[in-house]
Amino acid sequence: MNDIIVAIILGIVEGVTEFLPISSTGHLILVGHWLNFTGDKANTFKIFIQLGAILAVMGYWGSRIWNLARSALQSNDPAVKADELQAQQARRFVMAILLAFFPAGLIGFFAYEVIEALLFTPKTVAAALVVGGVAIILIEKMRPQPTTSTMENLSWGQAIVVGLAQCFSLIPGMSRSAATIMGGLLARLDHAAAAEFSFFLAIPTIGAATIYRLLKSWSMLSKDDLVVFSVGLLVSLVVAWLVIAGFMAFIKRHSFVVFGWYRIVFGLGLLVALAMGWL
Repeated sequence: MNDIIVAIILGIVEGVTEFLPISSTGHLILVGHWLNFTGDKANTFKIFIQLGAILAVMGYWGSRIWNLARSALQSNDPAVKADELQAQQARRFVMAILLAFFPAGLIGFFAYEVIEALLFTPKTVAAALVVGGVAIILIEKMRPQPTTSTMENLSWGQAIVVGLAQCFSLIPGMSRSAATIMGGLLARLDHAAAAEFSFFLAIPTIGAATIYRLLKSWSMLSKDDLVVFSVGLLVSLVVAWLVIAGFMAFIKRHSFVVFGWYRIVFGLGLLVALAMGWL
């Protein structure tokens, strides 16, 4: 298959799945196997196009990120408009992001290559999809009453709960967004706040992982790869932007249960297909 077509397909998959609680890594592994697009260069491509999803987050919430950064760098000023983050609150939120990032970042830095070698298989992805789907349904039914409806108001304790939950996302198929959103629900964030914090946490988490992996594998790439990689990144950016907008509108009226059932049905179907030798 033409490399540009492969890049477009994988860019669409990344854009659709990165921020939905259904596992982008899992879907990329499965689609990559289906397209026979595997190996070190394919893995680097799958990492690279995640930058498109991160750029989509930064673009979609550009003004909010700008206000956050500006407020965090200014001194406390009672004259600041009421709808802008105060400096102290902004700094607390930045610290909350760092606290949530640290656990998975630390484990990923030291153990990612081992995890990749042992667990990045279709069978692991399928099993993780099912387990994660069951977890979503159970958490939605049993979660505590939310106390935080604005992500900037979450406590450091809540951020640590989300950060610990994010560690489960190191298992391919478990989903970073699913782990962090469900962690947010358990930490008493409401649906919108949990999803928004998951998006903002993706910036340092995916950004750091992407840069680290690219620095390690950049030498294997050639100038001929530039067009293919750029196409994949651009497609993932556009698709992810649209998905973010639709997802935020969806969760204002619905729970995450539908994603849980999707994961279970899809994961069980994959397990059957693998057992029958169809994949």
